Amino acid sequence: MSDILNSVILGIVEGITEFLPVSSTGHLIVTQELLQFKGSDTFEIVIQLGGVLAVLWFYFQTLWQQARQVKDDAEVRRFWMGVILAFLPAAFVGLALHSYITHYLFNAVTVAVSLIVGGMVMWWIEGRPQPAVATTKLEHVTPKQALTIGLAQLFALIPGVSRSASTIMGGMLTGLDRPTATGFSFFLSIPTLGAASLYSLMKDLDGVSDHGLLNISIGLFTSFIVSLLAIGWLLRYVSKHSFRGFAVYRILVGIAILALSTTGMLQLGAA
Repeated sequence: MSDILNSVILGIVEGITEFLPVSSTGHLIVTQELLQFKGSDTFEIVIQLGGVLAVLWFYFQTLWQQARQVKDDAEVRRFWMGVILAFLPAAFVGLALHSYITHYLFNAVTVAVSLIVGGMVMWWIEGRPQPAVATTKLEHVTPKQALTIGLAQLFALIPGVSRSASTIMGGMLTGLDRPTATGFSFFLSIPTLGAASLYSLMKDLDGVSDHGLLNISIGLFTSFIVSLLAIGWLLRYVSKHSFRGFAVYRILVGIAILALSTTGMLQLGAA
């Protein structure tokens, strides 16, 4: 299979799974092993920029309005201070443990176990009584809630946990309703994924040339288009449904990955 087709497939997988609570990193690891296509860390992370660009595109009007109001609107300033506060834990811990995580945890078994455990946690959170008074507006997210979401995002450093799952579930645990928790997760992806992509580029520019600028560009553009569709779909979905369907999916996929690993179709060692 050509590298261009592999880039398109991986872009589609990244775009679908980046914002759904099912782990984009986990799906990319498994997809690359099934395709027998070994992309560099740079390739995998740079195509995540497609998701960042999709969020910026989807929320462009909101972001532009906030930029114009930030000087005079205390709620807008508090919201973005909350986003930055939520970003900091993963920024520091991720930077410190990046090499360890990529070397020891990027494998099929870690992904499978994370998907299964994460699915069980998601099912449990959705079964809890809803708070009597939930936070229903992004600008009303408190610093304490933002920090809780940021700490929850630390779990996403483990492949298979899912950044969106950890932040959305963390938001719901701290009192945000589903749409607000989902929206906050989208905005939090801007600094989180943006910083990860830029860091990876600065650390390994050779990773771009290894796979070719064309292949990476195709993967990035594909992930941008698919991410844009996924964002709109997920916001419509959570307004009427719980996340328990995703919990079931995670558990079933995790079991399937373990089964494939025992047959040797997926490597058990580090990716």
